Amino acid sequence: MSAPSARPAPVAPSTTPVLTTRSRHLALGVIATGMLMIILDGSIVTVAMPAIQNDLGFTPAGLSWVVNAYLIAFGSLLLLAGRLGDLLGRKRMFLAGTAVFTVASLLAGLATTPALLIAARFVQGIGGAMASAVGLGILVTLFTEPRERARAIAVFSFTGAAGASIGQVLGGVLTDALSWHWIFFINLPIGLAALAVAVPVLPADRGLGLRAGADVIGAILVTAGLMLAIYTVVKVEEYSWTSAHTLGLGAAAAVLLGAFIARQAGAGTPLLPLRILRSRTVAGANLVQLLMVAALFSFQILVALYLQKVLGYGSARTGLAMLPAAAVIGVVSLGVSARLNARFGERRVLLAGLVLLVGVLGLLARVPVHAHYLTDLLPVMLLAAGFGLALPALTSLGMSDAKADDAGLASGLFNTTQQIGMAVGIALLSTLAASRTDELLAHGQSRAAALTGGYHLAFMVGAGFLVVAFVVALGVLRPHRPKPVAAPERNAATV
Repeated sequence: MSAPSARPAPVAPSTTPVLTTRSRHLALGVIATGMLMIILDGSIVTVAMPAIQNDLGFTPAGLSWVVNAYLIAFGSLLLLAGRLGDLLGRKRMFLAGTAVFTVASLLAGLATTPALLIAARFVQGIGGAMASAVGLGILVTLFTEPRERARAIAVFSFTGAAGASIGQVLGGVLTDALSWHWIFFINLPIGLAALAVAVPVLPADRGLGLRAGADVIGAILVTAGLMLAIYTVVKVEEYSWTSAHTLGLGAAAAVLLGAFIARQAGAGTPLLPLRILRSRTVAGANLVQLLMVAALFSFQILVALYLQKVLGYGSARTGLAMLPAAAVIGVVSLGVSARLNARFGERRVLLAGLVLLVGVLGLLARVPVHAHYLTDLLPVMLLAAGFGLALPALTSLGMSDAKADDAGLASGLFNTTQQIGMAVGIALLSTLAASRTDELLAHGQSRAAALTGGYHLAFMVGAGFLVVAFVVALGVLRPHRPKPVAAPERNAATV
């Protein structure tokens, strides 16, 4: 509990305009478009990695930094960007982040050396963190009525769940038909269109002011701690979990993050008011998300590797093979999830979604070396409907107790746990798969059989994560019906 402190100086009230229904829907479209651009960028790059390596002369170790540079910047800055959105204005943060991401995409597409591309990817991560950290915060203050908020969150969740699959298709098509440069150039018209619509449509909020939470030391501690933690995790595959490199940097990251928490408990104007973590629902939802995202890395990435390395699919065919998953996620999240959440409550819908997702990874843990798509893989893609149930419900729970003044922070925290879960999933599951593959190769199995065996182990561990997530959701999360967020003070202007 925070120590008693002097009350910060009063700040000018927020002056968020009253928006018409059409304007709010346009605002939702802008936020979803911005998020889709950022999500697509994460998956679209993975398909083009071989072409990037051949063209720019990346070493195998250096190539991983095309992904790592983005992930480190993005994951470490989400929490800070979310809080700054509350203090300086969420619209300003979204516009600035989208602009930075768009310009960095142009620089990435024009890159002629590995160093330039890695630098552009780092800047993309900064812009992506700024925009995505406040997206949910804007959404929950725009849509305060439970049913309409549930629909809005369903749209937002769909962009995240289906964006990865769409990105793989688009990445394959653009790389094969044009060149890898266009996986970045495609962001330019999207980003410019989002900015053009966002300026008049997004509600203008002045924020609380820096005096309400400008903890510079805390900002340095949390950003450095998260950056070091994510760097340590993404390098595990190279150094192993028990190496001096991993243990030493991991301990340093833990010290920095521990110092940040200690400072927040006594700071007069904390960057992260610890009251947000006292909510059992918010804390539980973030923990469930970390476990779920770590597990589902195996679906988003390892399934694509299995299709390419074992079954011999090309980039475009791999993306098309995963399109049914995107389709069922869209149907469920956009078509029925809001009604199910309203009728049964987010907790029950989340539990049902987790059961389906355990089924997804359970089936993948038995997929054969010579698989037939219709009988062995299509059922897996259809069970991915569990994403469409789990993600909107989990997002609603993660934002359920957010007050209007903390909406950006809650959004940044929710996105931060997502990125940490992704980093853990990448490091742990890919390491386990590679180790098991090497072991099977040493025992004389064919490369295809050894790769399949490695993927099986990763899928089983991922299923275990989902079982733990189910237990946490069942035991920690309380039955909850969405409540309207107290909207910030508004004036009489209309948009």
